[in-house]
Amino acid sequence: MSARALLPLTLPLVFTLIVVVFALQAPGFLSVGNLQSLVLNNFVLLAIVAIGMTYAVAAGGIDLSVGTSLDFASFSFVVLLNAGHGWAFAATGALIAALLVGVVNAGLIAGLRISPFLATLGTLFIGTSAQQLLSDGGQPIYIAQGSKPELTGLTPLLIVLGLGLLYGLALARGRLGRELLAQGTQPLLAYYSGVSVRRIVTVVALATALACGVAGVLLGSTVSAYVPLSGNAFLLNAIGAVFIGTTLSRQGRANIPGTLLGVLFINVIANGLLLIGWNFYWQQVATGVLIFAVLTFSFASRRLLERY
Repeated sequence: MSARALLPLTLPLVFTLIVVVFALQAPGFLSVGNLQSLVLNNFVLLAIVAIGMTYAVAAGGIDLSVGTSLDFASFSFVVLLNAGHGWAFAATGALIAALLVGVVNAGLIAGLRISPFLATLGTLFIGTSAQQLLSDGGQPIYIAQGSKPELTGLTPLLIVLGLGLLYGLALARGRLGRELLAQGTQPLLAYYSGVSVRRIVTVVALATALACGVAGVLLGSTVSAYVPLSGNAFLLNAIGAVFIGTTLSRQGRANIPGTLLGVLFINVIANGLLLIGWNFYWQQVATGVLIFAVLTFSFASRRLLERY
């Protein structure tokens, strides 16, 4: 097997090594309760946000407003439930609220030709202020007793797998995916090939917001409340997971399987270090160092192979 073929195995091998180290050193790491919490509680929401972020990165941009989309969905979901509407109606309203954030981003990027970074940064700032105003200065809004929907067992994980399959197939197999990746890697070539940049930007903005809307509904269901600005906690880890996942591609492109493995990578590190006894600040340092090491090795290896 050639060195180029082995390159995508960097992340799985490092991930396996980390799991083995924590299995030996972290008390209770392989216990059923810890693994269940790791997958069902820590993995689900970040995975969904990162799936949406994958589209933004694959198209050559980034979406800093994923937390805003998530929070607006969570807010709408809780408010509609408290108003006496059913779960399905509340969830639909939540997804529409998230999509409105995507519409704003699409208008700024495709319509006004503002860069994705600056456009979504502006949406983030506006969304932060809007949440403060809507929640009376940042007060949580709790779901009324008896209104909480039941999402138990493996349901959240099945939602992640279904969303990952849908987004993954569209990105890897469909025409949209080919055009999106072309826009992200060779925008001039894509433009002269007849790819509609505005259409791609719009689809990406809406797809990212929709995924975050699903995460917002699950978050509201899990904590039985809307907590202002809670979605921003997922932003940096989602970006990190997507870029870690690029090491799974020979071309260094964003992809859904790599992103999901990147989410597991980040969560396993945080969980293992917590069980070992490291405090939160050192956990962040160790996570950053490991992410940097994986990306550096992968990118350096890829450039070396391209040179020779």
